[in-house]
Amino acid sequence: MHLNTLKVTNYRNYTKQELQFENNVNVFLGENAQGKTNIMEAIYVLAMARSHRTPRDKELINWDEEYAKIEGRIEKRNGPLSLQLVISQKGKKAKLNQLEQQKLSNYIGALNVVMFAPEDLNLVKGNPGVRRRFIDIEIGQVQPVYLYYLGRYLKLLQQRNSLLKTLRYQKNPDYVMLDILTEQLIEAAANIYIRRVRFVQLLQQWAEPIHYGISRGLEKLEIHYNPTVEVSEPTDLSKIVDGYKQKFDKIKEREVERGVTLAGPHRDDLSFFVNGKDVQTYGSQGQQRTTALSLKLAEIELIHSEVGEYPLLLLDDVLSELDDYRQSHLLNTIQGKVQTFVTTTSVEGIHHETLEKATTFQVQEGLIEKVK
Repeated sequence: MHLNTLKVTNYRNYTKQELQFENNVNVFLGENAQGKTNIMEAIYVLAMARSHRTPRDKELINWDEEYAKIEGRIEKRNGPLSLQLVISQKGKKAKLNQLEQQKLSNYIGALNVVMFAPEDLNLVKGNPGVRRRFIDIEIGQVQPVYLYYLGRYLKLLQQRNSLLKTLRYQKNPDYVMLDILTEQLIEAAANIYIRRVRFVQLLQQWAEPIHYGISRGLEKLEIHYNPTVEVSEPTDLSKIVDGYKQKFDKIKEREVERGVTLAGPHRDDLSFFVNGKDVQTYGSQGQQRTTALSLKLAEIELIHSEVGEYPLLLLDDVLSELDDYRQSHLLNTIQGKVQTFVTTTSVEGIHHETLEKATTFQVQEGLIEKVK
């Protein structure tokens, strides 16, 4: 798939901008704070209906305006498709081929993207929330039903935590409502769990050989999913449900004492091992960056294997963070098969035919002009 046109209205520092792209590499050149990342973010929001930079949608709307609109036309193997997302104080409205989608989960997945930004280099050494977000975003793209279970889980989690805080101060707490919420929470949690396990297995299949290649055959990468609930068969939904029931029965009193839910997908994590050693704790910065790069390149192949088309790749100011060897490996991998969008202050020092043949746009003070 590839993005033919992008039109933004009242988005960040853009009043109105319409762009046409080539099905290769598109480079946005400009100094910092000119709007390069805003355009990259707009492509991401068009696909995911949310920003990778902020949870507050109102920040996406141009100052003093009531709404922001992003429109795109993509080409897929089944033909063209138009996407439209309008963001206002009232919420978001999404359309596919001019038809409004009642649920965002029906919209997300029409356009697949993989974002690689400097903060993604913290995927390995960052906090567990960064890795959970990584999992949730990628599974949600290829399995929209995952977003339903995740949204339901987070809502139930909030209700359950609120109830636990109330029970904490009661002398003779009534557990009837807690048991009902726990049962509902387990159903959503089990469906999240089974999909995360499968995703990690697929990610391992793609990331291991990629990492082996980048490390010149010196390193073997392993990815482990670390759940807060152990189950006998992590691919059997009924066994997962049984495992959660046993866990919550065991920790019920402790949860009431603490006033918080102590187990579930919101506390799970990923860990990465290179040659048997935990990369987060013992890996060098180079190994951590190679692992992050391997994961992003694996994402591209995983999405292709699941949906039958390559996603868009968004490289937001990340090439300057990689050394020459990793830059070359990344550019060699995407060459000729993935439509790619790159933001950078300069391409000097990056000598690769992929960038030399790229379509180039100059970005200055919220105005974008095609220069090559």
